[in-house]
Amino acid sequence: MSTTLTVAVVQQPAWPDKAQSLSASEAGIRSAVEQGAQLVLLQELHATHYFCQFEDPSLFDLAEPLDGPTGQRLAALAKELDIVLVGSLFERRAPGLYHNTAVVYDRANGRVGQYRKMHIPDDPGFYEKFYFTPGDHDSARGEGFTLLKHR
Repeated sequence: MSTTLTVAVVQQPAWPDKAQSLSASEAGIRSAVEQGAQLVLLQELHATHYFCQFEDPSLFDLAEPLDGPTGQRLAALAKELDIVLVGSLFERRAPGLYHNTAVVYDRANGRVGQYRKMHIPDDPGFYEKFYFTPGDHDSARGEGFTLLKHR
């Protein structure tokens, strides 16, 4: 068993069209795996363009639950490629409750954890507080990451 872990970070352009952005994410993931990556990390909000430069209520339509189409696609890729994959979702947790969420997919167990961003910027050009609710753990104490238990 190797004691080396090969890690890759995928940085890509993203578009308002989720299908186009996710295709770019998948191409980057596959390229990383071809080069030996076992752990692949995607950029924040990779599934769409960075929409937080202005406030537009119609953009809440981009959000989806953790087990929505984007999550399912990422989980399937982790399984198919036998990797651990960290992605990002504009999460619709409940009506009116949205998060910027990092999600971890394990090669064998699907989604094994998530982190809901705690510190939400609100500066000119970064109107994230309009879209995102802070996560529900204290990340300063190391409690912001939720691991899920599998049988």
